[in-house]
Amino acid sequence: MTILDPEIKERTSSDADFRQGYPPMYKVILHNDDYTTMEFVVEILMAVFGKSEEDATIIMMNVHEQGRGICGTYTREIAETKVHTVHVLAREREFPLKSTMEKE
Repeated sequence: MTILDPEIKERTSSDADFRQGYPPMYKVILHNDDYTTMEFVVEILMAVFGKSEEDATIIMMNVHEQGRGICGTYTREIAETKVHTVHVLAREREFPLKSTMEKE
């Protein structure tokens, strides 16, 4: 049997097979409140999530107008760390900013 034997069929992986090797992803979300300043939300988005000032402002406006804004999608451990970091920084500045994560 040679490498060019037509009897040999290659196995191709479907999208489901391909995704099995990847961990589930989680969206990190900021929630609106009546006390956290818009400037602080932009700061958080730039410092914790690495957003540009323009992108951070867009997300902040989503939080303000729609009640929540998606900051990014990450593996579980990274999402948990980012949620925790947001809460620590908000507490230090005495803001009640809430951050959660949702499985994608």
